[in-house]
Amino acid sequence: PPPNLAEPKDTPFTSAQLAEYDGTDLNRPIYVAVKGTIFDVTGKRPLYGVGGSYHVFAGKDASKGLATGSMTDVTGDYSSLDESQLKTLDDWYNYYKLRYNIVGKVTS
Repeated sequence: PPPNLAEPKDTPFTSAQLAEYDGTDLNRPIYVAVKGTIFDVTGKRPLYGVGGSYHVFAGKDASKGLATGSMTDVTGDYSSLDESQLKTLDDWYNYYKLRYNIVGKVTS
């Protein structure tokens, strides 16, 4: 069953503010954005924290990387994606939406 999720928030974050939630500070939550929506993935710290297999996405809008499967081209600009990649991105967005609390939106 899906977790009990909090009411989504729309707190604005700049990319620089989002970067502060990259898992390097154990006293802060870990955030990942998909299509500009920021998710709290702290509950999966072993995956998204330092040394985790998805740490490259932490503190960033990971849209393009998720859509293309790239661990190096991690950016929120997904304007160059083809139809198949956009479908993959939508699938990732829905995956995160069902599992993680929405804590804000990327504003820049």
